[in-house]
Amino acid sequence: MTGQDVHPKVVAYTQAADNYVRGRPDYPAEMPGWLRGELAIGPGANVLDLGAGTGKFTKSLVETGARVIAVEPIAEMRRKLASLLPGVEAHAGTAGAIPLPDGSLDAVVCAQAFHWFATAEALAEIHRVLKPGGRLGLIWNVRDERVPWVERLGLIINRHQGDAPRYHSGAWRLAFPHPGFGALEAWRFSHAHVGKPEDVIFARVRSTSFIAALPKDAQREVDDEVRALVANEPALAGKAEVSVPYVTEAFRAIRL
Repeated sequence: MTGQDVHPKVVAYTQAADNYVRGRPDYPAEMPGWLRGELAIGPGANVLDLGAGTGKFTKSLVETGARVIAVEPIAEMRRKLASLLPGVEAHAGTAGAIPLPDGSLDAVVCAQAFHWFATAEALAEIHRVLKPGGRLGLIWNVRDERVPWVERLGLIINRHQGDAPRYHSGAWRLAFPHPGFGALEAWRFSHAHVGKPEDVIFARVRSTSFIAALPKDAQREVDDEVRALVANEPALAGKAEVSVPYVTEAFRAIRL
């Protein structure tokens, strides 16, 4: 694994693993059925969670009964995954160098990750490890900015994004069409992240790669802006528990 395989902003996750665990939402109730039905993941299947992070989505894959393998380049994230899911086989690796044999997988899933490595080369490597007819699943939890206060939160975060790849930009779509895969198909689900504001709002913001990469004084300024938003929003102010609305965007492409 070389330095070129990992975007510099990804390295910030070395400092953000704890916030990632606390601040990132789980996935909607429809997701297990989608995994079984659209990606054919279940007992007897071999599936890779590519860019697995701390295992937020890996546990959904484990619940299908499939054999699950995780690949994640950041050691701190892998350690969190190992503590959460000690039975999962976890490897250091990247989308450009997946440490698995040719044609060994029934499915590859990238949750909150594909935008970091959305290239023809990465898709060629995913194609290599998938069996013919194998499924590629791309999944993102996206804050529902149709809600005004969520939109304002997004504005605070987005000022600092710089050149960090993001789902929102849509640039990841340029990797498709790809000669090794069929058409990209899309699904959408709604859900919410409910919990303490310190977890579901503050830790979520701090878990963002480019926020975690800021100097400490700039991170404190972001915290102050978020604190002011919470204090002035009737849906949030003084609440011990709040609900952050999300939309989960899910995509499938089948290996040709």
